[in-house]
Amino acid sequence: MAERDITSEVVGFAPEERDPTLSTRAARLKWVIVVNEDLPAGRAVNAAVCAAATTSSAVTGLLGEDAVDADGCAHPGLPWAGCSILVADAATLRAVRSRAAASDGCFVADMPSAAQHTRVYADYLHTVKESRAEDLDYYAVSIVGPRNRVDKIVGRLSLMP
Repeated sequence: MAERDITSEVVGFAPEERDPTLSTRAARLKWVIVVNEDLPAGRAVNAAVCAAATTSSAVTGLLGEDAVDADGCAHPGLPWAGCSILVADAATLRAVRSRAAASDGCFVADMPSAAQHTRVYADYLHTVKESRAEDLDYYAVSIVGPRNRVDKIVGRLSLMP
């Protein structure tokens, strides 16, 4: 299955699609992050947050409006359509990433293991550049795409405990 150039396709919500009064299940797009189930909690959370940061900046309309409390303090907008955090073993995670990257209409952000094993970003870039795609191990993969397509890609993966 050939991967598409996932950096050139725009995935997101149009302004008229964003309806914070509806259930997250009513949203056209679904967002999931799949994390390597063998990671210790701190590394798993770090991987998920890093993949989410990339996703929230790349997918238009994903974040809702700021919430303002009774004292007038603003709380930055959160994903109005929700996000499920799932777990998978390393081989399944690689397969999920591959299927998502080959699927039209899906945005994919990943965190290769090299990101947590380097302290200098240039070293991370070099490590990834020297690695074949099939040899990369992933700690997290974030996917946003049409609900039925994302459901098919992630199958019946479990929620992170």
